[in-house]
Amino acid sequence: MTTYTPSRTLVERVRAGDTRAVSRLISRAEAGVAEARDALAEIYRATGRAHVVGITGVPGSGKSTLVGKITQRLRADGSKVGIVAVDPSSPYSGGAILGDRIRMSELGTDPGVYIRSMATHGATGGLARAAMDVVDILDVAGFDTVIMETVGVGQDEVEIARASHTTIVVSAPGLGDEIQAIKAGMLEIADIHVVSKCDRSDAIRTLTDLKSMLVLGARGSGADWRVPVIGTSVVSGEGLDELVDAIRRHKRIAFDTEMGRLRQRQVAEFRLLKTAEAILTERFVQQRAQKTAEYTERLLTRRDDPYALASALIEDSLKTN
Repeated sequence: MTTYTPSRTLVERVRAGDTRAVSRLISRAEAGVAEARDALAEIYRATGRAHVVGITGVPGSGKSTLVGKITQRLRADGSKVGIVAVDPSSPYSGGAILGDRIRMSELGTDPGVYIRSMATHGATGGLARAAMDVVDILDVAGFDTVIMETVGVGQDEVEIARASHTTIVVSAPGLGDEIQAIKAGMLEIADIHVVSKCDRSDAIRTLTDLKSMLVLGARGSGADWRVPVIGTSVVSGEGLDELVDAIRRHKRIAFDTEMGRLRQRQVAEFRLLKTAEAILTERFVQQRAQKTAEYTERLLTRRDDPYALASALIEDSLKTN
């Protein structure tokens, strides 16, 4: 019979790069196991070394395949790469639909690569709730670069820019009005724009339109960094070396400039608020059952309005804790 290993015991094994310990602690972070919180707190205090790269874009833009090619090139100089692939939740099991992991299957035998698929479980913004905990664990386990690939739901995936040092937005030709698909919100969050599938003849228009929109001021260029637009093709290899070079150059911006330090402060603030939100939601869910039936009856009989009762339900939850 398998004995339960306390989460605090797993921390030293994670520090040593033990992938089994990494997987176990990630599973507990995903499950929201209360016993794991002290371990995750200890993990967080040891973070700060890994370069966190966020990749987002519209569905069908080839994000997962591009992640695989980027990883192969980063591995060429011996860097260890962790990949957090956020997939849609299965409507049946609630787990991740492992499309991203299947498309990266050629990396599965590389000991210097760790791939973890995560389900959104209803979270919005393109990231799973425990995604940043997973990044912490991979950071402490010795991965030099951690790539977070969002689920690919469209224009509302802006959280990735508040959770990564470098944000890459991927678009592709032939997806209808491809510029409109990323125009609202996603255009502005990119540190690097990528147009994939540039072996196609209609890619030139997408590249031209993106460059024009950036010139018009959709995303301003700071003194330290000018947002590049890079055309890539996983078929021909076009642009892939240029993209990896841009990622490495932006890493220096992220860690060695005032612009980068400001970004890290914004990431820390986002992390704080998201964690507080998660704790409040957890407390609310735990406590609401006690009053829900009573308040529902009062709402049904119109003795009270939904706004007053909702406020009372929240106050009851906070008082209990």
